[in-house]
Amino acid sequence: MDASEKTVNGFRFLPPGLAAWIRRRIPEEEFKSAIPWAPMARPLNHATLALVTSAGISLKSQAPFDMEREKREPLWGDRSYRAIPRGSAAKDIQARHLHINTAYIEQDINVMLPLERMAEFEQEGIIGRLADTHYSFYGFQWENLDFIREAIAPMAVQMQAEGVGAALLTPA
Repeated sequence: MDASEKTVNGFRFLPPGLAAWIRRRIPEEEFKSAIPWAPMARPLNHATLALVTSAGISLKSQAPFDMEREKREPLWGDRSYRAIPRGSAAKDIQARHLHINTAYIEQDINVMLPLERMAEFEQEGIIGRLADTHYSFYGFQWENLDFIREAIAPMAVQMQAEGVGAALLTPA
């Protein structure tokens, strides 16, 4: 099977009602080109791995994501992101998000930002190296391309500077 034959079902894990609502709002259309599947340049056990989550996680020393504005403007989502250093401890992290139950994340940060598990994988040689910086954003970006410029692009630049070869995405 070549890259052009792969199929992605973006609705697979959504509740049926939410999937139906999204399908009504976003017309189904074929991709105009192949999805850019990119094979890893080196095996995972030789790659630098970064974590990226949409769970609204930040360090307690950082400003939390702006949920108050979203309460006033329901289709607005905070477009910023937070850089989370590799050695961050669970006690230094908070999760703030209007659309998910953050209590589970605060009970065990590894549910959404598995820094401890990935450090273990690094020690075991499953991954080559855990990146120095990991990222979190507020995963409610409705019809907003500014988010790509304001958060995704700077994250990608920093990942490239750190030699990241793979990112583990944990969607909330």
